[in-house]
Amino acid sequence: MSTADAQVSKTRAWLMAARPQTLPAGSAPVVVGAGLAAHAGVFAPLPWLGALVGALLIQVGTNFANDYYDAMKGADTDDREGFTRVTAGGIIPPEQVKWAMIATYGLAVVVGTYLVAIGGLPILVVGLSAIAAGILYTGGPYPYGYRGLGDLFVFVYFGVVAVTGTYYVQAVTEAGIGLFPTGLPAGALPLDAVVASLPAAGLSTAILVVNNVRDRETDAAAGKRTLAVTLGYTWSRVEFLALVGTAYVVPLVFALDPAYGLWALAPLLTLPLAASVGRTVLTRTDGEALNPALERVGQTLFLHSILFAGGLAAQTLL
Repeated sequence: MSTADAQVSKTRAWLMAARPQTLPAGSAPVVVGAGLAAHAGVFAPLPWLGALVGALLIQVGTNFANDYYDAMKGADTDDREGFTRVTAGGIIPPEQVKWAMIATYGLAVVVGTYLVAIGGLPILVVGLSAIAAGILYTGGPYPYGYRGLGDLFVFVYFGVVAVTGTYYVQAVTEAGIGLFPTGLPAGALPLDAVVASLPAAGLSTAILVVNNVRDRETDAAAGKRTLAVTLGYTWSRVEFLALVGTAYVVPLVFALDPAYGLWALAPLLTLPLAASVGRTVLTRTDGEALNPALERVGQTLFLHSILFAGGLAAQTLL
């Protein structure tokens, strides 16, 4: 193998570890937070960009953590049908993956320092807890991802926290609160932000549900008690439908509010894609079908979030 080929191979290996196909889950809620902030007249470019970069770094750091800890705990076996894991596959040495995780979370802390200066104590708590949650998902003596709590983690951090946190850092910036507020300033976290976070939360969690349905048998054999292992195929599919359904009910709620109007219905344009993925999830359990379905749920999440952000902002901007 030539040096150039080796370098390309090494680059590809690190891309496999970072799993760029998962990045819509990190960026989509930040996009929604931008749309909601634009509607409220508090859009702030630099805090929004900081939130986006921080979210993506936490996503990649969590991917490294899952790759490393799943391999160390023996959860990634040869029977697994998912995308190749570089640690378990012997493609990258475990220590290198571990240090990549540490470095990525370290960069997230650097970016987070700026956001903490703006958002104060609430952002400090959210940021540190997000990193801890990403590590403890599969790491530590009691990984909660092995105990059926992974779905809750994704729903909260890759949906509710990401959208509301993105809105919050923009709102406090535009309000001129000053550096490092220790409490939650009035008006910085409206109910609309919490409700608007639910579609991204639902679709992000739906990605994990598809992943866990695919891996149900091998996870059970490895002692990894995901929610799919506990619920079984039927109720996991019910969960999937409920999560995806939430993403299409919430725009209807906003459309009924004259402040947003019919523009909020824009995400419904993604319904055909969601229905196509749903048919696969409801009928298949194999990696051949569900690996592409994972990517299509990610595409649905990203397109839905862009359209929802545009729909939320349209009434104000047009």
